[in-house]
Amino acid sequence: MAATRPDLLSRSQARRLVLRASGLDAPRPQRAVAGTRALQQVVDRLGLLQVDSVNVLARAHLVPVYARVGPWDVGTLDRATGRAPRRLVETWAHEASLVPAATFRHLAFKHAENRARIERRGDSMHGVPVGRSPEVARVRAVVDELGPVTAREVQTVLGGDGRRAEAWGWAWTDAKRALEHLFVVGELTSAGRNAQFERRYDRPDRVLPADVLAAPALDEATARRHLVEVAARAHGVVDVRCLADHWRTATAPTRTAVDELVEEGVLLPVEVEGWRGPLYRHRDATVPRRARGRTLLSPFDPLVWERTRTEALFGLRYRIEIYVPAAARVWGYYVLPFLLGERFVALVDLKADRRAGALRVHAVHRAPGPAAAAGTRLPADAEVAHELAAELWAVADWLGLSDVHVPADAAGDLVGPLTRALVPALV
Repeated sequence: MAATRPDLLSRSQARRLVLRASGLDAPRPQRAVAGTRALQQVVDRLGLLQVDSVNVLARAHLVPVYARVGPWDVGTLDRATGRAPRRLVETWAHEASLVPAATFRHLAFKHAENRARIERRGDSMHGVPVGRSPEVARVRAVVDELGPVTAREVQTVLGGDGRRAEAWGWAWTDAKRALEHLFVVGELTSAGRNAQFERRYDRPDRVLPADVLAAPALDEATARRHLVEVAARAHGVVDVRCLADHWRTATAPTRTAVDELVEEGVLLPVEVEGWRGPLYRHRDATVPRRARGRTLLSPFDPLVWERTRTEALFGLRYRIEIYVPAAARVWGYYVLPFLLGERFVALVDLKADRRAGALRVHAVHRAPGPAAAAGTRLPADAEVAHELAAELWAVADWLGLSDVHVPADAAGDLVGPLTRALVPALV
């Protein structure tokens, strides 16, 4: 059978297709407060939400839901993860992530890979013996007896401070390190988090719903194909690197799964102007005539996870700069890209000052990007500022903040236009 030429998409078509796949191509639904159903729809669309403790604006896993459904009741997440039967569970996927309960079983091979990798590097985690060590055995026994439990509660049972002189990073206790090992290899999951955002560790058989536990085991090839299809559906147009990054899995077996899905017609080869391939689109992906969405995106949003893809599609070289020394930062500390239509038009350094009840804009820059295609135009600074001001007020309202404030020392070429735009937004 003769080979067929892949579909050819312009970069604009590819952007619109990707935004529709991600649920970002249209204005958010007009409703008072979204709930459980909207949360589930977002997770089903994206496959997972990356969990991170960063709380400069809001917890990192909360913002991708807001970006797609608008103001939502974050308490529904506590119910979905902390009460049986759980809709979502936490495990190691794209870093620590919330996934649909059934997906936990699909990640069994990844948990096994994590265990093998730890054993290869000497059976230790940050200098603390793990695997078959007595320390981990003791922690496992505490969880068996008392779970769900936090690392602090386990350390109390073990006794002592549990911190080591050579500790680095977050200076985890021995209990925390052992628990994280068991979490990474899939022996433990989370029964939810407490008010201090501490993970409450427990065994999967006490957390997962009965129907998930009763489902037959999956072979690795089937599980990999399923995960690759979920990632491809979430991204719309994608390369193997991005598919592997979605679940943080190895490239070679991901490529094998892609080849099998191409053979089955689930993935279709495609070419995109200015983006080196091979590239693939999910068979269900469609190109809307226009992208009309408007939202701020967390640095942990799946749309911008894989930075090379973000640059190829949107012309935006974007890096999170939290760990960059202040003098070396380009855009700011906690910077969110602002999506307007099919382009990122601004980069905004935000902080929720909860004590003062204000959303503070420490920097706002016009985002770099490709020139407008023939017959189209880029929005002027005043238009960007007007749309961004409306979005900032919406975010502030969702977070329970009563003011949006641009400090006198704010940086960026959009500070003036945004300051002027924020005043009419109050009327």
